[in-house]
Amino acid sequence: MLGPSVLVLVTFFVAPLGLALRDSLMSWDLLTPPVYVGLANYARLVSSGELVALVGRTLEFALLVVALSMSLGLALALALNRAGRFVAFVRSAVFSAYVVSWVSVALLWMWLLDADQGVFAALARGLGLGRVGFLTDPALARVTLAIVTVWKITGFSMVVFLVGLQDIPRDLLEAAALDGAGPWSRFRHVVWPLLRPTAAFVGTTSLIASFQAFDVVRVMTQGGPVKATTLLVYAIYEQVFLDLRVGRASALTVAFFLLLFSLSLAQLWLMRGRGGRS
Repeated sequence: MLGPSVLVLVTFFVAPLGLALRDSLMSWDLLTPPVYVGLANYARLVSSGELVALVGRTLEFALLVVALSMSLGLALALALNRAGRFVAFVRSAVFSAYVVSWVSVALLWMWLLDADQGVFAALARGLGLGRVGFLTDPALARVTLAIVTVWKITGFSMVVFLVGLQDIPRDLLEAAALDGAGPWSRFRHVVWPLLRPTAAFVGTTSLIASFQAFDVVRVMTQGGPVKATTLLVYAIYEQVFLDLRVGRASALTVAFFLLLFSLSLAQLWLMRGRGGRS
């Protein structure tokens, strides 16, 4: 029964990860035969400070995406957890962004954020802020991409939280209300504890989505300005297809996997291990 799933897992996950681990010990430019160099690729990444800088930028980006997408998704789910045609329309409108391709989203937001002709640039000029380079200012570019990512994935968070809210027994909320609990008390002591497993799932999927950000970076900023938006996945792409450094790209891939795996475990423990139900 588990055979097909195990086969897919081994073929598309375990085997590629094993190949990346092997290639991370090589020096290879795709043109000449690979040469074994041991841990030299890892040593260069650490000694040059490149790995630390990449991890720092990626963690900052991921923190913004996870925090904002979870907060907005939960707030929308609480507001739209009711019947009605208008509510159904708003749900569909919010979720529609999630099903649109990343390239389409990136092109749309590039137009909206254009420093000369964009809607937000015109709004900034109207407020007296002058010319704002949302995608050309190193201080704004990474935050801007995080906001675009949040806009894209918040609909998914909202739908998952809605499912979690609708699974909460109504009699528990009614009993709490009869005992004198207000809306905030009901949310804090009844709703949120029962939503912990759902929140753990949403947080983990949002974390993975933020770490896998590539299309939005490739289309909107190409890693700039001055590498402000060069995240781990985009750095791996640059190492392979621009610099032809397969060994160093594989070392980044292994480091990326270990970091994401550790963060996912920590997040699951925080969200589900402390008083949450499995």
